Amino acid sequence: MAEVRNIRVNQDRLWDSLMEMAKIGATPKGGCARLALTDLDKQGRDLFVQWCKDAGCTISIDRMGNIFARRPGKNNDLPPVVTGSHLDTQPTGGKFDGVYGVLAGLEVIRTLNDHKFETEAPVEVSVWTNEEGSRFAPAMVASGVFAGVFTEDYGLSRADMDGKTIGEELKRIGYFGDQPVGGRKFKAFFEAHIEQGPILEAEAKTIGVVQGIQGIRWFEVTITGAESHAGTTPMNRRKDAMLGCARIVERVHQIALDHAPAVTTVGLVKVMPNSRNTIPGNVFFSVDLRHPFDDQLAVMTEELHAACAEICGALGLQYECKEIWHSPATHYDKDCVAAVRKAAEESGYAWRDITSGAGHDAGYISRVAPTGMVFVPCADGISHNEVEDAKPADLAAGCNVLLRAMLEHAA
Repeated sequence: MAEVRNIRVNQDRLWDSLMEMAKIGATPKGGCARLALTDLDKQGRDLFVQWCKDAGCTISIDRMGNIFARRPGKNNDLPPVVTGSHLDTQPTGGKFDGVYGVLAGLEVIRTLNDHKFETEAPVEVSVWTNEEGSRFAPAMVASGVFAGVFTEDYGLSRADMDGKTIGEELKRIGYFGDQPVGGRKFKAFFEAHIEQGPILEAEAKTIGVVQGIQGIRWFEVTITGAESHAGTTPMNRRKDAMLGCARIVERVHQIALDHAPAVTTVGLVKVMPNSRNTIPGNVFFSVDLRHPFDDQLAVMTEELHAACAEICGALGLQYECKEIWHSPATHYDKDCVAAVRKAAEESGYAWRDITSGAGHDAGYISRVAPTGMVFVPCADGISHNEVEDAKPADLAAGCNVLLRAMLEHAA
């Protein structure tokens, strides 16, 4: 049996697996469109499950469609050491966001098999349903149900813009499992991920030792004015819902600038009746607020509500600003963070501590299990984009760190 210090993952195999998965939902610009619980998501899940079975894993699926592939240990009564991420993508997503964390976990198992390394505790790879939140809001809903943040009924009832629910789509594609959601004890959970930001690349660091995740609050805003003819309605008699939206979007941008290093985004807008020559009578849009500190995020929230009231009041518009998701700032387990840092140091990689600006399933899992994350650089810090890219050597480095951190808990 190989010693831990002699074990390295197979860089080419990891890369080939990523490229094979990327063929499912491939886009013309080199990215992926594999939205949660679509037929393409089913194809990706099926391929992952088959690869795991080929690697000697047993598969279990819970009622939120979360997949767990288990490699047995010497003592299967011990809770497993788990890694994983997600296979769903943004509508114009890349080849690495989420899927890298899933296939890095599979590569860990394949590498342990190569070296006939038997861990004391079982090792598992997880796939979490609807991490992106691009089809069903909120994001990370299935890991949230697993962690007890949301009820199972709430999770299964989330609907897309066409009214199709997660529960219905899980059954349609054959991934409505028979296992309860949650209640599975993890000895530790680790998630490998591309950074989705520019810091590691800019500082020539190979590994980001993730300390936690900044706080996130999502809002849905509906502005109601009055539809009217674009050519016959004087400007001073209009109740233009789109004008109210535009002014609020500008204020949302300013809120971020006033609370640096905050970030804010309006990424979804639905205008009704969406006609060229009709003044919009109703606009629905999303607001995403993020900050590393919860107290500042609370102030930003107050400023958003104040902006909606002030702007809509001045224009004679009605509005509703409803919070649909709040993920407080997360701080990861000190022992898991230390294991990642130690693995990076012992492997000889340049590293730095870092806080995640994006949400991850690991954030919810940290509520029920000791958790850590490994970041690797991505080209120009670009993610949620078809041109998202990462170097094979960096991806392998992150996987090596993941392997060593997991063995720190499982060997």
